[in-house]
Amino acid sequence: MLFLDELTEFRRDAVEGLRQPLEDGRIVVTRMVGAVEFPARFTLVGAANPCPCGYDGDPKRACRCLPNRVEIYRSKLSGPLLDRIDLSLVVPRLTRQELLGEQPGEASEPVRNRVEEARERQRARLRLSPFRCNGELSGPAARREVKLASDARSLLEKAVDRLALTGRGLDRALKVARTIGDLAGSDLVEADHLAEALSYRVDIGDREAARAV
Repeated sequence: MLFLDELTEFRRDAVEGLRQPLEDGRIVVTRMVGAVEFPARFTLVGAANPCPCGYDGDPKRACRCLPNRVEIYRSKLSGPLLDRIDLSLVVPRLTRQELLGEQPGEASEPVRNRVEEARERQRARLRLSPFRCNGELSGPAARREVKLASDARSLLEKAVDRLALTGRGLDRALKVARTIGDLAGSDLVEADHLAEALSYRVDIGDREAARAV
């Protein structure tokens, strides 16, 4: 697990260096005397404010940033890098009940059981392949192995055009949708599984567009 807090504050070349290991699970270091390959399969978690002042989209405080400042701030993360991130979430301001601990969340044990059951479904489904879980599937394997219900396939066809999905974005959305289906105990990827996966792949301002596909 690699956690990068304030992701947009890192040097751009350093963050862009994550593109190869995120894609291939390896790092190749090339020098005059030759090249050396190192394993580098990890889960990247990044956190960042929505804008320099931190209040863009906040329902209680107005953003003080000039529009061009927000654009410059967000452009620190390139499109090819963002395309390699499977889940993009907006974390809203905590409510009073959440801050005071009056609204308990789901206990860890049932969540763990659900995840373990989903991983077991993946292992069983992929037992004859070189992959151990959905996240390891190559693009061609994802398109081959992920079985879509008819309404999910129709949704995917519309999403490719309306959300301008890249090939990489499509493959990653399929893998996320398959995992959501596994967590729900479903053999097929249904339309709601795919819709949720697609909602994680678009910019903050396009969330509603993804849901409307």
